[in-house]
Amino acid sequence: MKIYLSDINESWIVDRVRSDWYQENENISTYKIKDSDIIWIISPWLWKKLPKKQLKKKKVICSIYHIDFEKFDKKDEEDFYKRDQYVDIYHVISKKTYDQVKKLTNKKIISIPFWVDQKLWFEISNKENLRKKYEVSEKDFLIGSFQRDTEGKDLKTPKLIKGPDIFLDIVNSLYKNNKNLKVILSGKRRNYLINNFEKLNIPFIYFEMVDLKVLNELYNILDLYIVTSRVEGGPQAILECAVSKTPIVSTDVGVASEILDSKSIFKPEEFSKAQPSIDIAFKNSQEYIIPNGMVKFKKMFEELHEN
Repeated sequence: MKIYLSDINESWIVDRVRSDWYQENENISTYKIKDSDIIWIISPWLWKKLPKKQLKKKKVICSIYHIDFEKFDKKDEEDFYKRDQYVDIYHVISKKTYDQVKKLTNKKIISIPFWVDQKLWFEISNKENLRKKYEVSEKDFLIGSFQRDTEGKDLKTPKLIKGPDIFLDIVNSLYKNNKNLKVILSGKRRNYLINNFEKLNIPFIYFEMVDLKVLNELYNILDLYIVTSRVEGGPQAILECAVSKTPIVSTDVGVASEILDSKSIFKPEEFSKAQPSIDIAFKNSQEYIIPNGMVKFKKMFEELHEN
């Protein structure tokens, strides 16, 4: 059995997932689509770049991360079914996405969250030195957000499925009662939050693009990471926080209900009730650490290959 993963090169989490897979599973993987038995369309929107002749000949699995039905128009539907004719089974990274894809196809769907690399994400015990390194005070209450919040077309319009407006409302409310609050931002397209923080005089530090070592250190200086998305596949930040023992609360999206304690999941209007549970999140994340996190994927491929 040889598996080929579609190439993406988009500086996105899936690039890292693809790299992890080839590194850990060299014996059952190939970089040549012609030599493969199974094609894994790991980036669904780029399926058109794959040779149709190979898609017809091989077993095909396609990963879907989330579907925003509010924006799912006729063209999206046509694209889905054009690709669907080549797909044998679908992979999704959360049970929430399973329910979404189930509305569109009768083909088999398997839900497995992506793995997490404990060599990259881990707890750093000396928080005091870390805070000194990043020039933040022990008195500062640091809230983190490391995913984009702005649409790419104009760098002004908020990407509403990520919930930056919800994040802004929460932070603004908290800041009114705690002037030691400071926001740590990372990632591209943070323009919506940055512009609004400047208008409201909410203090923040922005690290546009950092390497994974720095990102793990940023997780480790936080007092709280907040996910405010309306629609998500992951987000992978939930697992990264869980493994690095970063306190996290989240809206009920993606893998949140599979990893976090129920008390850590909130409705936007009831944020004040949310309570991070480091121990429960860490415990639930352990089955997704490499190499254990890849076991279910291997089983999925083996079953597809045999059938």
